Amino acid sequence: MSSKVILMAFSLLLLMDKIPAQTEKPNIKEFWHSVSTTADPSEIWQIWTDVKNWKVWDTGLQDAEIKGTMGLGTKGKITTLQGRKVNFKVVEWEEGKSYTYKTALPLGSLYVKRYLEEKDGKTLFTHRVWFQGLTSGIFAKQLGEEFRDLLPGVLENIKQIAEPKPSTK
Repeated sequence: MSSKVILMAFSLLLLMDKIPAQTEKPNIKEFWHSVSTTADPSEIWQIWTDVKNWKVWDTGLQDAEIKGTMGLGTKGKITTLQGRKVNFKVVEWEEGKSYTYKTALPLGSLYVKRYLEEKDGKTLFTHRVWFQGLTSGIFAKQLGEEFRDLLPGVLENIKQIAEPKPSTK
């Protein structure tokens, strides 16, 4: 195989791995869920960046861990409920607002972006999931439906943890 063909194939893979803008409507390869809460944005951020406790609110995980502290370039490992260990890397980071992590799949990638904003005196937080690469359709069909079904409950769990509890007097 010529070096031009290899270079072209590598360039295509790099282009496919750019993080795209969110589509207008969810589809099989990209979906998201948002929840509004009275909790302060810093509460949501604290929950999201406390990786060892992701398993408390993410019902699809058995465990999660990172090397070092959470930030751009952080690497970690997720253990699924089925016991599969999956590596991830934080590829986008905006302190206190959003981050994206990437998990490698054969000839593709799975991305999870978590972002929040203040809107009308409340905190709106979103989890966006998408598949990219040559095998994105295959993995979207294989994993996407389960992930999509889990999202509303996962975000509600975060909301319950983050919101101030009424005082009992």
